[in-house]
Amino acid sequence: MTSPRIALVGANGHGRWHRRVIGPLHDAGQVRLVALVDTAPIEPEPAAPVPAGVPVFTDHRTMLADVTPDVVVICTPPHTHLRIARDAVTAGADVLLEKPPVLSTTEHQELAGALTTTGRVVQVGFQALGSAALTALTAAVSAGRVGTVSGIATVAAWQRPDAYYARAPWAGRRLLDGRPVLDGALANPLAHAVMQCLAVAEAVGGGPVQPVSIEVERYRVRPIEVDDTAVLRVRPRHGPPIVAAVTLAGEDFIAGEVIVTGDAGRAVLEYPTDRLLLPGEGTAAAVPGRRGLLENLLDHRADPRVSLIAPLARTAPFTAVLTALQAAPTPTLLDGELVDTVGAGPQRVLRVRGVNEVLHRVAEEGRLPSELGVPWAIAPWRTDLVGQE
Repeated sequence: MTSPRIALVGANGHGRWHRRVIGPLHDAGQVRLVALVDTAPIEPEPAAPVPAGVPVFTDHRTMLADVTPDVVVICTPPHTHLRIARDAVTAGADVLLEKPPVLSTTEHQELAGALTTTGRVVQVGFQALGSAALTALTAAVSAGRVGTVSGIATVAAWQRPDAYYARAPWAGRRLLDGRPVLDGALANPLAHAVMQCLAVAEAVGGGPVQPVSIEVERYRVRPIEVDDTAVLRVRPRHGPPIVAAVTLAGEDFIAGEVIVTGDAGRAVLEYPTDRLLLPGEGTAAAVPGRRGLLENLLDHRADPRVSLIAPLARTAPFTAVLTALQAAPTPTLLDGELVDTVGAGPQRVLRVRGVNEVLHRVAEEGRLPSELGVPWAIAPWRTDLVGQE
């Protein structure tokens, strides 16, 4: 059996991370890197130099016609994902698609339809879903370690400097050339936190999450079009509410905690570090082991009985959240004495005073900032999903 032929579309920026994953597999003969695609010259990556003879393209359609890869890894701006992924599966390739996979339920359905027509598969780049710590958490929940679950929440507080919003023309944008981008905290950098909660909700509800209503409060500290601070509450058809409280303007760093509360105790997963605390345990402990999404996709291709970790269908509830964000009003600006400035120039950081305490309370109590009486909070925007009530 010949090694699968892999092409990477979007080889710069975060694409260099994918090159570091593909490189050892290529060197070991498990795959063949047959093409790189980027609109800019390929940046050097010392940890994964481009193998001799690998062609470089500036257009993915030309690459698909000339190279006919078996697998295409797509690491391009979110608003380009649907078109490239659709072209790749139509050309006969399976796809590893960076998160967020697409930006609306309509796009999700279109891509799902293309998979049905072509018989190909899409694995979505929510790599934290491959965590052994998440598996241990969901197993504990299913086994009743936390009892009857009353709430699932996540809290994360990061900081992003001015340079982050200057990294690309689509950074911090809601729309670009009339097309949705949604480069906000919930949709992009902290999307993993939301998806981890949805994965836990699968275990609690015994099946795919079906959102009935979505509420969101969105805020910003810069003249951007999307949220850098947001609180989300999803009420599913089965199981407890899911709450996400996140910011890119935090006072202190919170890597990202998933909190599962039940009548027998509380479990906490720090998903970026795979540290897990279960009821009855004194301290959190690292649970080593992550299954790589590309390796899992290759295993699935070799034996379809191997389930994909993050198939497109599993991300439908996350895409429902993005659909709600598209319809929600522009985030409210927080400024004046509420915001501290640290540093200068491209590394200037803005921090919302007291935001970490607010986010912790939201995660612990399941109530939105407006329900907690936070002075700067606004009433949430809400959508009810038709046909799932």
